[in-house]
Amino acid sequence: MTPRTVAHAGAQRSQGSDERVCRVRSGNSRGHRNAPLTPEGRLRLCLRIDASRPIAHVAAEAGLSRRCLAKWHARWRAHGENGLLDHSSSPATSPGRTAEDIADLVEALRRQTKHGPARLAAALQRLHGVTIAPATVHRILVRRGLNRLRDLDPPTGEQLRKVIRYEHDRVGEHHN
Repeated sequence: MTPRTVAHAGAQRSQGSDERVCRVRSGNSRGHRNAPLTPEGRLRLCLRIDASRPIAHVAAEAGLSRRCLAKWHARWRAHGENGLLDHSSSPATSPGRTAEDIADLVEALRRQTKHGPARLAAALQRLHGVTIAPATVHRILVRRGLNRLRDLDPPTGEQLRKVIRYEHDRVGEHHN
């Protein structure tokens, strides 16, 4: 078996290799059925391990790390073919949105003081013992439509500008 080299679009592989030139894949495109990093290729590698071939040997033949192949084999044993499918890279859990009572405090302070996110965060810490980042305060203000002082009435803190939304039955339709 010849050593594999990575080839980009239009480049040739190492001498002695009879494999075709690989094209650089775009975001959504899938590789060919026999590629080692597709679910079908992972299944073939797991079947070789199940046929009592050492993981290190199979990984070396496929050009993968032993750790990566061991991970796929563990998923294969635990979940069958579904374990070999690509997983999302997004985290399993994400922190939740800031509690509504804290967001209400941010809104009330903004309307009273008209301060920016950094001063609001400091005031929340000083007055209420709530530690919150200025960036989080800003996100709350954006979410509630309070991020621009020009949209608030200076004496009362009430919204000056309401969102005017035009909705039509069909695309491109205009009413006079």
